[in-house]
Amino acid sequence: MSVDNETVRKVAFLARLKVEPEKLEETKIEFNNILEWVEKLGEVNTDNVEPLVSVNDEALTLRQDNITAGQMSEQILKNAPAQEFGYFVVPKVVE
Repeated sequence: MSVDNETVRKVAFLARLKVEPEKLEETKIEFNNILEWVEKLGEVNTDNVEPLVSVNDEALTLRQDNITAGQMSEQILKNAPAQEFGYFVVPKVVE
């Protein structure tokens, strides 16, 4: 499979990437190299390889659900430098 310049532009648009016109040819070559590598993966003989979900054969252990004292918001908010309406007040970091 080969990628043309229009496909590179479309993929870049969908991925919200800005590809400068002078870098278009270089990006096309990189895309084609990646696709060649993926095609090579399809040629690997995996007949005797069992499918796996994880490299670890460990199962997650379940724990018993225990009811604990909740409604500790007043106690927690005592440690807050600022609070309002039962919530932490923090400095604005996004404009």
